[in-house]
Amino acid sequence: MVQRNSTPPVFNVNDLERDVEEEFRARRQRLPSNFTLQRAGAPLLSMPGYIEHREGVSEIGKLSAEGVVREYETAAKDIEAMGAEMIQRVRQCEEMTRAGLAVLDEMKQTAARYREEAKRLFLEIENCSLLTAEVRNTCSELKQKIAAPVGIDQAPKAKK
Repeated sequence: MVQRNSTPPVFNVNDLERDVEEEFRARRQRLPSNFTLQRAGAPLLSMPGYIEHREGVSEIGKLSAEGVVREYETAAKDIEAMGAEMIQRVRQCEEMTRAGLAVLDEMKQTAARYREEAKRLFLEIENCSLLTAEVRNTCSELKQKIAAPVGIDQAPKAKK
């Protein structure tokens, strides 16, 4: 049993041919009398190389098929143009990625400089603390020497 699709086709080829023929007739009547028509089978634009008319097809059928192919070819070229635009956007993304990685590298270098500066300040503060402790010890020792009573027999002997 053959199943039939319940949805109507997008367009009926017979109706399309009839519409094209009617439009040609209407346009031909509107043309000025001194206007010369091109040869009926001559295409307005060159046809893509991937198609070729078959024998026995009516002129209206050929023109209809050419019109459809031109529309599809135009759409295909638009799609290719979108592809070219997409390539440009990908290149921009790559450029932004490179710039982002360069900034990230710069940030890592800045962080390393901060760590080096922190280490330098840490050591300087510790050195100052050690020096201060040494000064306090020296002061304490000197203070004790000054404060201690010195007796006559404890006086330092003069050197000869």
